Amino acid sequence: MTLHETTAVYGNLPLTVSEAGRGRPVLLLHGGGGPRTVAGLAEHLSRSAHTIAPTHPGWNGTPRPDWLTGVDDLALCYLRMLHQRGLEDVLVIGSSLGGWTAAEMAVLDAAGIVTGLVLINAVGVRIEGEPLTDFFTLDPRSAAEHSWHDPDRFYVDPADLPADQVAAQQANLATMRVLAADPYMHDPRLLQRLPRVEVPALVLWGESDRIATPAYGAAYAAAFGNGRFELVAEAGHLPQIEQPEATFALIDAHLHGAR
Repeated sequence: MTLHETTAVYGNLPLTVSEAGRGRPVLLLHGGGGPRTVAGLAEHLSRSAHTIAPTHPGWNGTPRPDWLTGVDDLALCYLRMLHQRGLEDVLVIGSSLGGWTAAEMAVLDAAGIVTGLVLINAVGVRIEGEPLTDFFTLDPRSAAEHSWHDPDRFYVDPADLPADQVAAQQANLATMRVLAADPYMHDPRLLQRLPRVEVPALVLWGESDRIATPAYGAAYAAAFGNGRFELVAEAGHLPQIEQPEATFALIDAHLHGAR
């Protein structure tokens, strides 16, 4: 059974959280596409873990206080939430922007709450010679071509969507601009800080991602003190959607084996 609740992390920051399952706590962080991009993964994980899946402030109409303007702010909010709940031995899984947030959490976690990471096609660092594609400049068709191994299967023409859904997508994109547009999709300090993170970090990458290349992902994994890189075949920026079975198997092994 999935519980949907609003929890106060700070006085002016209520978080919308979906929670299900029992076992090791897993914090699941979505990317710019919103909670729907990790919904299938959340359902899968809840069969063997205590899965906590928040909606980032500002996504899907949720409130974002004026002071929350960076991914580091987001990371601190989630660390505070875990602390308030008295959770330990937490595996943090993040997709794209959520992966960046997970990496920031591991760097900032002085209490040792986070004991494992899974980054799925994460952004957040600057890798020399492997620039990130500027997603904000792409039209919907180009975004699909860059994001999916099989764009024809997943592309949706905005003209075919209800007006309220298009407006919600635009609002989500506007929030992502606030958090991650300048500097574009990275924290200039993060790469140099990752060697301090010695918890097991699994970095998963769709081989066809053109937003952030597999070479970018491999360098990201190598920067961690205890990182491992795994490529997912026939997948792009969201392997948990294009190749769920392969992606879930890699995550399950990490969840139940890495401490």
